[in-house]
Amino acid sequence: MNKKTDFLIGMIFGVATLAFLVFFMTNDVFFRWAFERHHNILSWYIRPLFIIPMVIFALKKSFTGIFVSIFALFTSMFWFPAPDTSHPRVLEFLAFEMDYLKSPWTTPKIVMSLAVPLFFFMLLTAAWKRNWKWLAGVIIGAAALKFIWSITFGGEAGISILKPALFGVFICIIGLSYFFMKYRKSDKR
Repeated sequence: MNKKTDFLIGMIFGVATLAFLVFFMTNDVFFRWAFERHHNILSWYIRPLFIIPMVIFALKKSFTGIFVSIFALFTSMFWFPAPDTSHPRVLEFLAFEMDYLKSPWTTPKIVMSLAVPLFFFMLLTAAWKRNWKWLAGVIIGAAALKFIWSITFGGEAGISILKPALFGVFICIIGLSYFFMKYRKSDKR
């Protein structure tokens, strides 16, 4: 695919992601429907895995791959069916997240929300520049900050994200380490 087409398709998925986020935040029926499915803990485990293709596509400088991966990450919260039962801490934490997302936009909430695009910028820049240490630091730092935020604002219910966060960091670091080793070997040839 040529660079112009790659950029155009990437931007289409970028706009689709923004449209999804606006629809998600403004349509209460869709918001509740998506969160019912987000109670399925599988969506908690799959979401961090999209970091791997995002990074790989940033290394390859593919806007289409990057923005398709971001779109998949955001929409994956509702890919699985709503579970019949959920752990009480999961229910409590998701109730907190729903309240947080629907609460008024205060300065602290705006600042905290800017952490998401900042994370993507730092992650993709580190990958684009092929800086493994910076990339690993961004992934580990983001998981740590998400966990700290969850505990600080969600209380004991925030502990429910510890296993998925650790799993995501572990899989991302292992998967990207393997890819980087393979990439460096082929780059030397």
